Amino acid sequence: MVEHDALGAVRDAYDAAAPVYAQLFRDSLRDSPLDRAVLGVFAEVVRASGNDRVADLGCGPGYVTAHLGELGLAAFGVDASPVMIESARHAHPGLRFDVGSMAALDIGDGLLGGALSRWSIIHTPPSELPALLTEFHRVLAPGGHLLVGFSASDDPSHLTQSFDHAVALAYRWSPDHLAVLLRESGLAEVARTVREPRPTDRRQFQEVHLLVRKA
Repeated sequence: MVEHDALGAVRDAYDAAAPVYAQLFRDSLRDSPLDRAVLGVFAEVVRASGNDRVADLGCGPGYVTAHLGELGLAAFGVDASPVMIESARHAHPGLRFDVGSMAALDIGDGLLGGALSRWSIIHTPPSELPALLTEFHRVLAPGGHLLVGFSASDDPSHLTQSFDHAVALAYRWSPDHLAVLLRESGLAEVARTVREPRPTDRRQFQEVHLLVRKA
């Protein structure tokens, strides 16, 4: 019941915030050259694998899914919030968006060349994260890549730290600890980026991307 209640609370919160969220972050990639560069590298390694099918897990209003499509990937989005999915379908009618849980994806084993999870694992209770990473591993083809974006803990003595996210309770992660969990799930680290907080950021957190590969 704990996992169900956590997922339900996050889904309801994003349903309520969807219109404001979609408007607020619509042009966020335009203003973040580092994020565009990281996504560009991800797209390049996925294309090089010969399997360009990519799931944007926790896709929200779909603007990153659409960007992946522009980078030459066969991208589709999955999100637990029906209102977010409705918004994504309206904004990007040529792309596929499905309502679903990241913890139980309606995707066959080993079908994906890539998976993206940008700031979607932050709402997963720490005890549930290993199972979620195992699910990401399941849907990736051998040699497939996963790109995970998250807010980093600023205290290395704490593996996770909860914080009052604007929409729903969220967690910051120690990058090294998360890399270990990914490795234990069969996903080896390829690269990482760390962006220091900008003066204009409301919260002064590091933002980290981990690029990992299924053996």
